[in-house]
Amino acid sequence: MIIKEIRAKNILSKSKISDWTINPYVGCQHACTYCYARFIKKFTGHREPWGEFIDIKINAPELLEKEIIKKKRGRVWMSGICDPYQPIEKRYQLTRKCLEILQKYNWPVTIQTKSILILRDVDLFKKFKDIEVGLTIPTADEKVREIFEPKTPPIAERIKSLEKLHNEKIKTFAMIAPLLPKAESLAFELKGKADYVLIDKMNYHYADWVYKKHHLGKIENVQKLTDFLKKEGIPYTIVYQN
Repeated sequence: MIIKEIRAKNILSKSKISDWTINPYVGCQHACTYCYARFIKKFTGHREPWGEFIDIKINAPELLEKEIIKKKRGRVWMSGICDPYQPIEKRYQLTRKCLEILQKYNWPVTIQTKSILILRDVDLFKKFKDIEVGLTIPTADEKVREIFEPKTPPIAERIKSLEKLHNEKIKTFAMIAPLLPKAESLAFELKGKADYVLIDKMNYHYADWVYKKHHLGKIENVQKLTDFLKKEGIPYTIVYQN
């Protein structure tokens, strides 16, 4: 793993998904085979394989403190092209430091992660007036998870983390993205743990070789999944366009 500390020029970026996004890191240690964020290599000059480099924006909190008083208040997505709670966050705590600033200025926040490290910051989440916390869970099958995202926490641990957050009265959601094989039964696992579910097929382009290697088809049973979610009374939104 190549780890490099850098000084960013800005930290609050416009987003198509939210008003703003903050990415405290460049790269992601989770190294998921399907990750769309690897496109960033075209702009950063990294030659290392995806998942084997991390740039640490050590001045992220300092920048945010300056930018937040100049920008129009809006919802912030943590994070768009990295996982804000990937393992390196335990050491640098840039996500937490940025969240402390956002809370101080009362900005609404949406957090999306695959990491159980998110439980570290429950005390901070409780101070927000408007925050929602989500875990990405693309399949209910641990064997499928190991094929596509072997460096991420197990599915059961993510669901348990979601439940703990929900029990702390924090608004929670599950992001089923991409729709990997055997995602349908997640509906039964998420009841009482997520306030709502987002479904996004995403782009499988980067993971084509994984499907071929493991002789997996790309047929996602969206209808079956949504039928199960309806049965369990879990609100959902399909965010992709056919």
